[in-house]
Amino acid sequence: MIAAVVVTHNRLSQLQVTVARLLAEPVDHIFVYDNASEDGTGDWLAGQAGPRLSFRRSDINRGGAGGFAHAMAEVVQGLDPDWLLVMDDDGRPAPGAIAAFRKMDKTGWDAIGAAVFTPAGEICEMNRPYRNPFWRVREFLHTLVGKGRRGFHLADAAYRPDAPVVEVDMSSFVGLFLSRHALTAVGMPDERLFIYGDDQLYTLNMRRKGLRIGFAPGIRFEHDTEARQGASGVVLRPLWKVYFMYRNALIAYRVAAGPWFWPLVPVLLVKWHRKARDYGPDAAMFRRLLRLAIRDGLAGRLDRSHAELREYAENS
Repeated sequence: MIAAVVVTHNRLSQLQVTVARLLAEPVDHIFVYDNASEDGTGDWLAGQAGPRLSFRRSDINRGGAGGFAHAMAEVVQGLDPDWLLVMDDDGRPAPGAIAAFRKMDKTGWDAIGAAVFTPAGEICEMNRPYRNPFWRVREFLHTLVGKGRRGFHLADAAYRPDAPVVEVDMSSFVGLFLSRHALTAVGMPDERLFIYGDDQLYTLNMRRKGLRIGFAPGIRFEHDTEARQGASGVVLRPLWKVYFMYRNALIAYRVAAGPWFWPLVPVLLVKWHRKARDYGPDAAMFRRLLRLAIRDGLAGRLDRSHAELREYAENS
């Protein structure tokens, strides 16, 4: 049995496309977790519910991490699927993706990640899997000689439909198939992360427990993201997202880098402070949120709420 989980918040038009795409695929059940949407999502879902589609409406916005944690737990407890497929409301399978997954030889794999593209057919950079350079000599050396993220993220050639399935250490929550064994071994994502990095931490922890994650280029997904790239990376809006991005990144780097974490921190801080140039008149607020994120990330603090950060970004 394959059950799909979709987490949504105030993106009804995107959700409608994703649900339609999933219903056209050989998925046994679709579960939508509505993160307190205010755009009519709940009413629309109530009219769609049936044998293959169910949903849960949260009374608060728990973020992507909280949505996945609660949705995955409910589906595992209620349906006990052989494979659980996760995605955001703007991520969806390309036609034939689920059929391709059913046909593939999954022997030895605890999770399978899809190849994620933009609607224009380009590789979606934010969903490009990687092989942790702190665990792998080849990737470490390539990164060390100046290749940057190209030294450890999968190359374009790995996305060819006829390319083999390869082992990765991180795969995103857009088109990730999790086996029953993986869910039992790792449990649910940490909802305190709210947004960003929950998939990275989850899959890195899978690997630390000895589980194997495969990247399958023959299984294609589409991510219709609105994220904008600046000169030095993604530009986040609203600004409160800056805090969660960098706090959670520090927590993930601690897991990925192990004993290399503290020597790495000064390099990260210099790199991240340079990103302020992409925020124009909001550069000062970016720096304040970044400083707060760094303090909490280094301390491992996970108790700041979404409401608190939103008020800080709007009123400071």
